[in-house]
Amino acid sequence: MPDVKHFDPELTLDQVVALFWQRGADTTGIADVVQATGLSRSSLYATFGGKAQLQAAALGRYLERQSRPVFDALAADERGVPAIAAFFERLVAARCSGEHARWGCLVTNTHATASGGLPEIRNILDRHHDTLRAAMRAALEAARAAGQLRPGLDLEGAAEALTLQAYAVNLRSRAGAEAAVLLAGVRAVLDGFTTPEEKR
Repeated sequence: MPDVKHFDPELTLDQVVALFWQRGADTTGIADVVQATGLSRSSLYATFGGKAQLQAAALGRYLERQSRPVFDALAADERGVPAIAAFFERLVAARCSGEHARWGCLVTNTHATASGGLPEIRNILDRHHDTLRAAMRAALEAARAAGQLRPGLDLEGAAEALTLQAYAVNLRSRAGAEAAVLLAGVRAVLDGFTTPEEKR
């Protein structure tokens, strides 16, 4: 007879996301996952595969549930620079207060670990980066159309810089940086992109 799962894999994956997000996947062993989920090693391996496959599944889940809705909203927001500023304000608030305060970002955290070099994980990291950068590019295009950007600004370079700024917010917030300091850094970057009229 086929093996019948007596647990919800979707709920289990949500538990793993939270565990890896808060504690870090590289420093969390399978024994920790077993304890957190209440499942046996054999059930975990049979459902998700090894540790790398489980981490990749958790990252994919995080991208689709946590990141992509925010990126899609930014890409669709036609306000330009105010949309980018609002994105960072929400990001800083989420990273410095609330349920997941000081956890950083699961994807950003993974960039700084050895497991980030595994092909199945690197693919998700790259997909996350490309999606965020595309959303930043769309917001910058709206800003240019509204006359908010200084002439000659390289939109590709600016989108990459803003994407890297989001990573910096994620990492520094996890290390305890204050919200006001993080927001000041974001404003300085945006000031370098905008026209004098927009800064006023």
